[in-house]
Amino acid sequence: MKFDVTNTRVFLRPGVTDLRISTDELLNLIKNIMGQDPLSGAVFLFCNKRRNILRAIWWDKTGFWTAQKKLEKHRWPWPENKEAVNEINSRQMAMLLTGIDFTTMHEELHFEKFA
Repeated sequence: MKFDVTNTRVFLRPGVTDLRISTDELLNLIKNIMGQDPLSGAVFLFCNKRRNILRAIWWDKTGFWTAQKKLEKHRWPWPENKEAVNEINSRQMAMLLTGIDFTTMHEELHFEKFA
C-alpha cells in the first residue's frame, strides 16, 4: 500500500527514540517534546538506536496510522542533532526511505536575477 504525502508536512525526530513505547506515548512525545500537533495531519518519523527500525505516525481525520519498517541489513541515515525538530519535504522523505542521506546534499540556491 502506498500513501501520497506530496502535500503533507513531514517531521522527523533527530537522535534516538525508544520504539518499544506505545502509540499514545509517541503522541505525547510529538506534542510535549517536539511541540507539534499530532492531529495536524503531518507525518512524524522516528528511528531506533540501531537505526534499523523506522516508525511513522499520522492522523487521517478518523484515526492514527502507524507504519514501521525494519531493515534487515543496512541502517537508516538519521540525523543526530537533538536541538531542533526537523521538517523535511516529501522528496527528502523519499530519499531517506531509499537510504540516501539528504542531509549532506548541496543546499538549493534561489536568485531573483542572474548577475
